[in-house]
Amino acid sequence: MGSGNVTVTDRAVQKIAAILKREPEGAMLRVSVEGGGCSGFQYKFDVEREKGSDDVVLGRSDATILIDPVSVGFLSGSEIDFVDDLIGASFKINNPNAKSSCGCGTSFSL
Repeated sequence: MGSGNVTVTDRAVQKIAAILKREPEGAMLRVSVEGGGCSGFQYKFDVEREKGSDDVVLGRSDATILIDPVSVGFLSGSEIDFVDDLIGASFKINNPNAKSSCGCGTSFSL
């Protein structure tokens, strides 16, 4: 699944669908980029019920992902994945724009 040059793996879609199934009807996952974190920018994941008129919408009926237009610029060409490894289970963004990232993969620099 992809749009705005951002793709989402099947593993991530399945996990998002499972999370949203436990939420009230109409829930969507918002992925955004904010200033902060140990590398300068950080990824943020929130469950929301309202879509902005300029949001990029990825998804299908059971797993809708929203990305605001500013964050789409930072995420262009990225892949949103879900990994379950020795460190733990989490969403991971493989971002080709990042020059460096922190050890846990939640923040990056350009």
